[in-house]
Amino acid sequence: MTATEEVLVDQGNGLATITLNRPDALNAITPTMLETLGGVLEGLAAEDSVRVVVLTGSGRAFSAGVDLKALGDRELVDGKVGDILDLPARKVTTLLSTMPKVTIAKVNGFCFTGALELALACDVIIAAEEAKFGDTHAKFGLRPTWGMSQRLPRLVGMAAARELSLTARNFTGAEAKTLGMVARTAPLAELDGATTDLVESLLANSVGSLRSYKDLYHQTMEMPLTEALAYEAATEYPIDDTAERLADFR
Repeated sequence: MTATEEVLVDQGNGLATITLNRPDALNAITPTMLETLGGVLEGLAAEDSVRVVVLTGSGRAFSAGVDLKALGDRELVDGKVGDILDLPARKVTTLLSTMPKVTIAKVNGFCFTGALELALACDVIIAAEEAKFGDTHAKFGLRPTWGMSQRLPRLVGMAAARELSLTARNFTGAEAKTLGMVARTAPLAELDGATTDLVESLLANSVGSLRSYKDLYHQTMEMPLTEALAYEAATEYPIDDTAERLADFR
């Protein structure tokens, strides 16, 4: 599936930037947006020229979360938004967390609930210090179905995850960094430059090494320690630039 007006893609020099583009609705997530995003990610996963994928939003938001208006009269049973959103969203989060590219969530503004679940599926989150985050499922009688209950505590610890989800409170990008959710922050006016610096530091490294880390850290999230250590020791990765990168030291 190709990009649309609601999902923009800019690609070149090893980087693909995906922009959620419904600024008048704070980039609220619709089923068609998720379907498009999943197709775009599938295509980028297969492109050897792409090494880093940045996901962001246009205007004042990364995304305000699910656009419940887009569900029309559909009944929400037991706090679940339903397969019309769940199935394409799980495809998107799986691709973000497993595709052989480094994925970055660039959080420029509001990032709530379902949008936070998308960001948490990325390898790295960089955010404006002023950005507003929140897991508001409980506020609206909903429950997570895109990975919040599993990814959030793995990043911030169970105590912090419980407090954030059970209170449904908002918190800033600056606090998200202190919690360990966000890797880097910058003032909003400097976020573009900070993201460029991050991307350039990634692109300077071995693509084979980055892909090995992508898989190994994913397995860290999936396996007990003993099993993950055995996986690290036993798994082979194609890395073809070692000799070149070590030439000056040998």
